[in-house]
Amino acid sequence: MHVSNLTLSGLKLIRPRVFRDGRGLFLETFSLDSYAKAGIDVAFVQDNHSLSTQGTLRGLHYQSSPGQAKLVRSATGRIWDVVVDIRPESATFGRWEGTFLDAEEHVQLFVPVGFAHGFCVLSEFADVVYKVSSPYNPATECSIRYNDAELDVKWPATEPLLSERDLKAESFAAYRARVLP
Repeated sequence: MHVSNLTLSGLKLIRPRVFRDGRGLFLETFSLDSYAKAGIDVAFVQDNHSLSTQGTLRGLHYQSSPGQAKLVRSATGRIWDVVVDIRPESATFGRWEGTFLDAEEHVQLFVPVGFAHGFCVLSEFADVVYKVSSPYNPATECSIRYNDAELDVKWPATEPLLSERDLKAESFAAYRARVLP
C-alpha cells in the first residue's frame, strides 16, 4: 500500500495494492500492523456501512466526545468525501479538504479525531464502509451545516438529498463560538 499525507494535518490517503485477474480482484482493506507502520495507530472498534443513492449528501458529522477517527472507503460506486478541521488548537481550524473515493481505485481516507466528515454520492448508488475508533453514541452526535457559507465547501450537488438531522445542523459560527475561548 502507498500512504500519502494530505494538506490538513493527520489526514492520510491510502492506496492499497489491488491484484486483478480474469476472476476479479483481491485487496487488503485493513491490516493492523501495516496501518500502524504507516502512522495509523488507531484501535478501531466498530465497522459501519452506508448505502445511499445518487445525490445523497451525508454530513458534516462528528462525535463530540471522545470523538471518532475513521477509515473510509467506497465499496461500490463513487463519492466526493469531505472533511473539515474542527480542532480549535489547529492552524487549519475551519479549513476543509475533499477527495474522490470509488470502487475502481479502492482508495481509503483516514480521518483522525477532530474532523467533521461528510460525503456526496456521485454514482447511481454507493456503499460506503468505514471503521471508527469509538462506538456510535447518539448523545454525542453532532452536525455542522454542509453548505455553511463560512466553510464554503465545494460540493458537486446543487440540490442534494438530505436527512432531517442534516437540514437542522448548526452553523460553523455557532460551533466556533462554543469551542473557542
